Amino acid sequence: KLRSFCKTARGAGYNWAWSDTCCIDKHINVELQESVNSMFIWYHHSALTIVYLSDVPPSSKSGALTKSAWNTRGWTVQEFIAPKVILFYQSNWTLYLDDRTSNHKDSVAIMQELKDATGIDRSAVVAFRPGMDGAREKLHWASTRVTTRQEDIAYSLFGIFDVRLSVDYGEKQDKALGRLLQEIVARSGDITGLDWV
Repeated sequence: KLRSFCKTARGAGYNWAWSDTCCIDKHINVELQESVNSMFIWYHHSALTIVYLSDVPPSSKSGALTKSAWNTRGWTVQEFIAPKVILFYQSNWTLYLDDRTSNHKDSVAIMQELKDATGIDRSAVVAFRPGMDGAREKLHWASTRVTTRQEDIAYSLFGIFDVRLSVDYGEKQDKALGRLLQEIVARSGDITGLDWV
């Protein structure tokens, strides 16, 4: 997977590539803290974000992206909202729908599939700015997502809300979400997101 990722990045004209699955040493607490709190910014400043859809077979028809497990994972919300340029690749590393648009955020068909799968419309994806505005809607985007580590359901939203909080694996989901919601209410004064929990 990593070789194919690097080959795809090179084919797109880039000499350097960074993969979130192997470039973060999760055993070093300082690095983990910085990574969780910086992930959104890293995606936002990337020249290109490559999304590998391992469960979307080659030559898939429209609708396969909608059904992909990728749409259910907690961390992927920021993965497709933060970047300026994103391309989706099928399991054989060919472009999804053979869509050769230089940015799949400009593809009406792909953005419609993402909206169908996530409830997030194209205008929110294209014009997204991190912060407290629309807190309830942003929390709703994450409400049905799953994460491997239960605390990540809260941690994966730090960048979306433009907050920097400590990461404490082991604190459990309720405490992590409670700290995030407390920060949202303190900064925005908006308590409507509290019914999300």
